[in-house]
Amino acid sequence: MAISGRKGFQLFACLCRVSRYSCLENNFSSTTAFRTRTKAIDENAIAESLTKASRDTKLIDGQAVAAQIRKEVREDVERWVAAGNRQPHLSVILVGKDPASRTYVRNKIKASKLTGISSTLIQFPEDVSEKHLLDTIEDLNKDPKVDGILVQLPIPPHIAERKIMQAVDPVKDVDGFHVINFGLVCLDMNALMPATPAGVMELLRRYNVDTFGKNAVVCGRSKNVGMPIAILMHADGIGETKAADATVTICHRYTPREQLEVFTKTADIIITATGVPNLITGDMVKEGVVVVDVGINRITDLHTGKTRLVGDVHFDSVHKKARLITPVPGGVGPMTIAMVLKNTMRAAKKETLSALGNTSPASPAKMLSAVSSDIAALVTNTALPMCGKTTAVQDTVK
Repeated sequence: MAISGRKGFQLFACLCRVSRYSCLENNFSSTTAFRTRTKAIDENAIAESLTKASRDTKLIDGQAVAAQIRKEVREDVERWVAAGNRQPHLSVILVGKDPASRTYVRNKIKASKLTGISSTLIQFPEDVSEKHLLDTIEDLNKDPKVDGILVQLPIPPHIAERKIMQAVDPVKDVDGFHVINFGLVCLDMNALMPATPAGVMELLRRYNVDTFGKNAVVCGRSKNVGMPIAILMHADGIGETKAADATVTICHRYTPREQLEVFTKTADIIITATGVPNLITGDMVKEGVVVVDVGINRITDLHTGKTRLVGDVHFDSVHKKARLITPVPGGVGPMTIAMVLKNTMRAAKKETLSALGNTSPASPAKMLSAVSSDIAALVTNTALPMCGKTTAVQDTVK
């Protein structure tokens, strides 16, 4: 495995309560104090995670890899600030009181704090107008002290999701959802990649999974997860995205089981993100397969009556055949937040500007002016279609 044996950290810190329309500022003026406060906790946490992973040699431990990435981001932030640069800043927008969204935002704020990235949480009630939300995003786009902008999904149905996503400046789009960033990924160019697909690719790299020429099945076709993963798995690997160079088959939740089984039985790598519990079972895979399960589904245990989280893969039966497999939870989920932080640091350093002509646009609309009018109209005015059933976990499964 490519995971370092060095120990690293566990998230701690509480998210302060905020009132409607309030902003939460987490500023950390002393890098030295931050280092001292988190070092011991960091090391103890990754040690525990790696010890747990060592009990199951087939397990891809997303917790441990995410902790290692956060450690790398923290060290990058420390070098950046020590060189005289401003501390990177992430602004997170949360609309409504969805419990899952509040949890994800809280975890992102915590992780930002521990990596030395300052953050602002901007909260709006469920009935906030689309115009108010767009005006807020435009203010953040223009603020030179804001490096990354993240709008937590889902947002209420009276607001056009696609319109909101395309309002974020592409150079600050740390979720990687803007059409410009997605297009750059398709062209194998430097971009802020969608966080979950980037996390999946990072897991494969750090576990030294050979992807060159391998048969890979991507089960899922959402615009934020399934399709970017398929593109990154299929591209030739010589460009800026460092893609996988695999032979990719794309399936989805409505692929007939008998046909899906034809593809999965020959797959060397299976990546699934459909939101369908137990879609892939042990009899559908071959020995030695590598499985990355992005799905998160809440089901009721028939024996205990309690709810629990499961993936798209029937873990027990597939685990018996797999060479490597991600658990749910604890697999891909932690990677999404880690890659958002990595994107924020990259945004602060303006690493993606070369692909955009080395200038930050005055507004995303100006970037879209280069796109044909019909596509621009689609991007601006059309609500984002959701493929298949929407689960409670909007960050990972769509």
